[in-house]
Amino acid sequence: MTKNFFSTIALRTAGFSSIAMAIVSVGLLVYLKDFTRAELILSFSIIFFSGFVTVYSVSAWLHNKRINEINRVLKNISKKKFEEYENLEEKEGDELDYLSLQAKKASKMVEKELLRLNKIENYRKEFIGDISHELKTPIFAIQGFIETLLNGAIHDKEVNEVFLKKAMRNVNRLIYLTKDLMEISKLETGEMKSNFQEVYLHDVVLDVVESLQYKAQKEDVEILVNEFDKNLQVKADRNQIKQVLINLIENGIKYNQEGGRVEVGLLPTKKDSERVRVYIKDTGIGMEVKDISRVTERFFRVDKSRSRDKGGTGLGLAIVKHIIEAHGEALHIESEPDVGSTFSFTLTKVSHVSL
Repeated sequence: MTKNFFSTIALRTAGFSSIAMAIVSVGLLVYLKDFTRAELILSFSIIFFSGFVTVYSVSAWLHNKRINEINRVLKNISKKKFEEYENLEEKEGDELDYLSLQAKKASKMVEKELLRLNKIENYRKEFIGDISHELKTPIFAIQGFIETLLNGAIHDKEVNEVFLKKAMRNVNRLIYLTKDLMEISKLETGEMKSNFQEVYLHDVVLDVVESLQYKAQKEDVEILVNEFDKNLQVKADRNQIKQVLINLIENGIKYNQEGGRVEVGLLPTKKDSERVRVYIKDTGIGMEVKDISRVTERFFRVDKSRSRDKGGTGLGLAIVKHIIEAHGEALHIESEPDVGSTFSFTLTKVSHVSL
């Protein structure tokens, strides 16, 4: 293919150039001196042939290197082999320079797409493995409890109710896990769209805190709200931000200690006057620095046994991260073992300009 393409370019270039040179040269000869017909034909043939050979040779020398380069890039793409190319910016040149540049750009684009697809495939395998593992635990637990009851424990009043309650607890865990899986799937695929509105942040915070007070009291944890401007409005999806607050405050309650507290409020944002920073601070078990970067990954648990005992699905913080990123905001995490954790995120303020 390369030879045919190259030959076509060289032949066309040499042919057109030689004909033009021969016509011009013969015309000059005729103008300067009279020639017979045979002499004109011979002169035309000699000039055409010598011009053709000269132009073909020069064309071969000029085009061969660039055509081979284009062919090498295209072959590498088909073999999924990619080189590093520098200066992929358009600059002055002929058609072959343009084709060479486009081939290199196509190579980089295909390389990026293959890397993205490989990353998605690895992620899919890991995700399926994680789901299988997470589903096995409650399913096998339910199976064990039911088998024990069917084998005679159903008639034992001392254990039948206990086993049924344990089975129900695992059923609830499956329900929460399924719900969270559906939600995170919608967030990642973009199926769940954010409905941005002007939201009174103070009302949202109080609404969430009020709904979690019973759970906090049951765990002997106090929820404190540091007062802030009741008229402060932010641009956000009300339901999604409520879910972020619920997940973060619930985590603060779950992984706290008896007599502990969860504090909710705003942090000053001097560097960015257009945003506010909401924080949720607890006096819980905290986590190591090495775990902070991974805590928003799906199914990652700092303390796996305690997380399951507390009913966690391992998806709460992953959902929080996706919602905050969908809002174009940032999530910050600070933590210290046996001291507590602080989760904070930014929201964009609504500015009302009076005319």
